[in-house]
Amino acid sequence: MSQSARVAAPLRNAPLIDGSALSQAASIKQAANKTALMGGSAMANAVRSLLCLSLLAGLVAGAPQIASAQKYPDRPVRIILPLGAGGVGDISTRIVADKLGEKLGQRFIVENMPAAGGIAAAKAAISAPADGYTLILFTGGVSSSVPLYKDLGYDPLKDFAPISSMGYFDCLAVSNGESQYKSLQDFLKASKEKPGTLNVGVISGGGVQMLTANYLKQTAQADFVIVPFKTTPDAIIALLRNDVQMVIDFYAALKGGISDGKLRPIAWMGPTPSPALPDVKTADQQGAKGLRAQSWNSYYVKAGTPPAVIATINKALHEVVADPGVKKRLLDLGIDSRASTPEQMDAQMRGDIKLWTDVIEKAGIEKR
Repeated sequence: MSQSARVAAPLRNAPLIDGSALSQAASIKQAANKTALMGGSAMANAVRSLLCLSLLAGLVAGAPQIASAQKYPDRPVRIILPLGAGGVGDISTRIVADKLGEKLGQRFIVENMPAAGGIAAAKAAISAPADGYTLILFTGGVSSSVPLYKDLGYDPLKDFAPISSMGYFDCLAVSNGESQYKSLQDFLKASKEKPGTLNVGVISGGGVQMLTANYLKQTAQADFVIVPFKTTPDAIIALLRNDVQMVIDFYAALKGGISDGKLRPIAWMGPTPSPALPDVKTADQQGAKGLRAQSWNSYYVKAGTPPAVIATINKALHEVVADPGVKKRLLDLGIDSRASTPEQMDAQMRGDIKLWTDVIEKAGIEKR
């Protein structure tokens, strides 16, 4: 075997050199050629030696990361959840986590860390290595928290990298099953005829539900009072007593009342009707032109995680959420399961941050 063949053989199996090493090597090679042209053969040889060292450094630096990505995952993976146990977000995450474990051959362990703005969960995820063994579930509430808090303590766009969406679950507006408001159009018309006399119940003082109510008010140019409640049952009781004339919340929280006829679904707040209630029109179709309030769950990892690891999880997630059994279980919770590319999820997050920033500013809501 020739000397060149002996050198080429191991290089065929070597890991790829990262871009910075190639760039540095190219610069050194140019310097070597220039030196040789000037007659400095000894100097040229020295520069060529540096070139070899640079190439080897690139190989050594890239090898561990590539090898790690190729065998991912080789141990259990943690999913940090900024929500409490037993809710829709917790149940849906565990459904998907179990299936991810089956697909990738390792356990995906859900760890609950409930706190306002997802701050505790985000800090825990940031403190972990950027190796793909710590995932975090972000909800649409993260995009509203960015403009709502003076200091959130983390930046979802800079500190994290998106993997994929898991599903969408837009807010739903309901009226009392016995009321005169049989559609959102009926409600909006009455709110303009009797300004300030109709009330809309929402939970929490700064969540997606409350912001969606403000968004509806702005988009439809309607005049109603937004009334916050501590819990969904409190809001529903007020609706049944006619203390409020409409409630905006997520489908899962309203499903029971809809099933027994006490609540009437009158509008989806998202861009399209949800498969959970496909016959219910959107707010956009009923006078609130342009209203597009989406709520979602998505998986992120710490920024700097190898792209190959993100691609592995993304591929598995696409397969999991497309599974008919998973889709049915999630739809029963009001979630339209849909995976995305990392780029699509990044665009969703950025677009929603801009949307909620505009809503908050127009509504005059003070930062926390």
